[in-house]
Amino acid sequence: MTDSYRFFATAPKGIAPLLVEELSAMGAPDAAERAAGVPFTGDLELAYRACLWSRTANRVLLPLAEFPAPTPDALYEAVKAIAWEDHLGVDGTLAVDCSLARAAITHSQFAALRVKDAVVDRFRDACGARPSVDVQRPDLRINLYVRGERATVSVDLSGASLHLRGYRTAGVAAPLKENLAAAILLRAGWAEVAEAGGALVDPLCGSGTLPIEAAMIAGDIAPGLLRDYFGFLGWRGHDPALWADLLAEAQARRAAGSARPAPVIGYDADAAAVRAALANVAQAGLRGRVHIERRALGDCEPPPKVRAPGLVVANPPYGERLGTPALLASLYAELGALLRRRFAGWKAAVFTANPELGRRIGLRARRTHTLYNGAMECRLLHFVLDEPAPVAELSAGAEMFANRLRKNLNTTGRWARREGIDCYRLYDADLPEYALAIDLYGDGAERWAHVQEYEAPSSVDPAKAGIRLQDALGVIPKVLELPTDHVFFKVRRRQKGRDQYGKLSAAGRFREVRAGGLRFLVNFTDYLDTGLFLDHRPIRALIRQLAPGRRFLNLFGYTGSATVCAAAGGAVATTTVDLSRTYLDWAQRNLALNGLAGADHTLVQADCLEWLRAPSRPGAFDLIFLDPPTFSTSKRMSGTFDVQRDHAALIQDALRWLAPGGVLLFSTNFRRFRLDAAALPGLEIEDISRDTLPRDYVRSPRIHQCWRITRPPGG
Repeated sequence: MTDSYRFFATAPKGIAPLLVEELSAMGAPDAAERAAGVPFTGDLELAYRACLWSRTANRVLLPLAEFPAPTPDALYEAVKAIAWEDHLGVDGTLAVDCSLARAAITHSQFAALRVKDAVVDRFRDACGARPSVDVQRPDLRINLYVRGERATVSVDLSGASLHLRGYRTAGVAAPLKENLAAAILLRAGWAEVAEAGGALVDPLCGSGTLPIEAAMIAGDIAPGLLRDYFGFLGWRGHDPALWADLLAEAQARRAAGSARPAPVIGYDADAAAVRAALANVAQAGLRGRVHIERRALGDCEPPPKVRAPGLVVANPPYGERLGTPALLASLYAELGALLRRRFAGWKAAVFTANPELGRRIGLRARRTHTLYNGAMECRLLHFVLDEPAPVAELSAGAEMFANRLRKNLNTTGRWARREGIDCYRLYDADLPEYALAIDLYGDGAERWAHVQEYEAPSSVDPAKAGIRLQDALGVIPKVLELPTDHVFFKVRRRQKGRDQYGKLSAAGRFREVRAGGLRFLVNFTDYLDTGLFLDHRPIRALIRQLAPGRRFLNLFGYTGSATVCAAAGGAVATTTVDLSRTYLDWAQRNLALNGLAGADHTLVQADCLEWLRAPSRPGAFDLIFLDPPTFSTSKRMSGTFDVQRDHAALIQDALRWLAPGGVLLFSTNFRRFRLDAAALPGLEIEDISRDTLPRDYVRSPRIHQCWRITRPPGG
C-alpha cells in the first residue's frame, strides 16, 4: 500500500458542489464534481477526516479495481483475482452493497451475491476457511458499482451512510435526512450568520434535524463524532493511532465551540414531534444549546437580544406524503405571514418540492437552489425579509380591501362605540377574494386583531390566494393602526373529532378584554377560538336578563363566559360542566376577574352526556344554557356525539333538571342543523335565532341557531 490513495465520496443528487467545497477545505487538491459524487486524492488521514467531518457525503469509498463485467461470470472472476487477504482476515465478516446504472448485469442482488461468492471462494481456496456475512456491522463492507459493462469494486470506509449521525432516537413521518439538512443550512449561509452572532429559528422543526445540524455547524462539532461504527474499523489497513488523534482533535474543537454558542430554536405545533426533537437533541448532547418548544406556527418568534439578524429555515410538508393541497396552501400562506410580521431584517430559506406551494408564501425568492430529497426534485427558496411591500404598491384588489376595512371601521366601529362594545367582528369575507374573518378585541392602545382565513375550495389558485393573503396581512395593521404583533393570524378549516379541540400552541398568553361591562381573559394563540364567542353576545345578554334569583346550569361550559353573565345578572347559584380541566380553570379565572368566585359557583369536570344521565335532582335549575359541540369524541367519552343525530335526547336529558317555569336555551353553530320538534312533544319552543344575531354578524346569519324551550303550565 502507498501513502496516497484515490478515493470516491458519494453524495445525494444536487449536493456534490458542497461536497467538493468540504473536501477541498480538508486538503483534497483535486476534488471535482462527478455524476455520482466526488473523486479525490489523499492519504489515509484525509479519508478518515472525510468520514468524521463531512456533513454532506453519503459514503467514502476506496476503489480497489475497475474492470469489464459484461456477465456475472466475468464479474466473479475479476473480483476473485483481488487480494482480499490484504483487507480482511479469514475469521472476519463482510457484506456487499451493489448499485447498477444501465448495467449489462440487471439484477443487483444477484450481482452482490456473485461478489460475495468470489471473495469467500478465494479465502476457501487459499485457507480452507472463509469469512462469514454480517449485513449490519461487517468488518469489511464491499461496494460494487456497475455502469454499462464497467464495474468498480471498493472498500466502503464509512461502513454505513454518513447521514446516520447517531443522534436520531425518535422520528416523525417523512423525516429529513441529516446530510440533506446540512446542505440546506450550508446553502442558506447559516455558518456565516452564526459567526456574525445571528440565531436560527425553525418554525416547523419536526424531529429537530435542522436545529441539531445547525447547532453542530455553529459549534464546530464533527457530524461523525457520535458514531461508534465506521467501515474502516475492521479493515486490515486501519491505523488506530491516527484515528485516535483525529477523534481527540474533534473533541477539542467541540469543547472550544461550546464557548461561542449560537441561539438555535425549533418550534412545532405537534406534541409528538416536539417529544421526538427533545429526545434527539438530548442524544446529540446538545441540551442547553438547542431549544425546542411546542408552539403554533403563527406564535413563533425570534429569541430576544440577538446580536445580528438571523436565519429562519423551514422544511414544510409539500404534499408527497404529508397533508392535503388545501391545508398545505394555507400552511404556506401562514408561514409567509409569519416571516413578514415577526422576522423583518432576517434571512429565510424554505425547502419545498412543490413550486405552487412555494408561491403561496407570497414573498419573492431572491435566489433558488435545486436539491433532491431522494428522487424528488426540490427547491430551496431564499428570502431576504427587509423589504415589506408598502401599501402604495398593493394591487387594485388589495386597495379595495383596505377601503372596505376603512368603511367598516367607520360604520361598524361607530356602532360598537355607541353600544359600548369593545369586542366585535369588523370584517367577514365582505369581498369574496379576501376570505377572512377579522375580529377586534379591546380598545385604545390595548387592542388586538384576530384574523382567520377561511379554507379556500380546491378550485382557488393557491398562488393567487397566497398573494392576496399577504396583501391583506400587510394592509390590516396599517388601516387599523395596530402594531404588527397585535395582529394574530390563523387558518379556519373544518375540524373533525378531537381536532376541533386540539391545542395549537402552549404559549399560555392571556389578554384581558371587556364585553358587556364584564371582564374576560382571551387567548389569541393557543386555540382556534379565543375563549370568547363574539356571536354569543346577545345570548349572554339574555342569560344575564333572565338570571336574577335563578339557579343557572351551563352545559359544555367552555371558558364560562355565560356563567359570568348569569352570576353578574343575579343568579343565586351557578353550575358549569365541561370535560376540559383547562377550560374550567379558565372559567374560574373569569369568575374571579369579576369578583364572582365563591361557593355558590360550582365547576364540574365531567362528560356532560354522562353527567345529565346520572340520577337527577328534578327542578335543580331554573335556567339552563345548552351549547353542545357539533361533533365530539374523546378518550374520556364512552362514544361519539353528533348534534343533529343526538340533540333531541340531549335536550330531554337536560329538561329533567329544569324546574317548573324554568327556561332552557339551546344553541348550536352547526349551519345545516334542523331542530327535530316532533321528537320534543309537549314543549313550547321559540326560535330566537334572528333575535340573537348581532349586527356585526349579519353577513353570517347562520353563525348560530338558538331556541328558547319551556314546558307549558301543567306540561
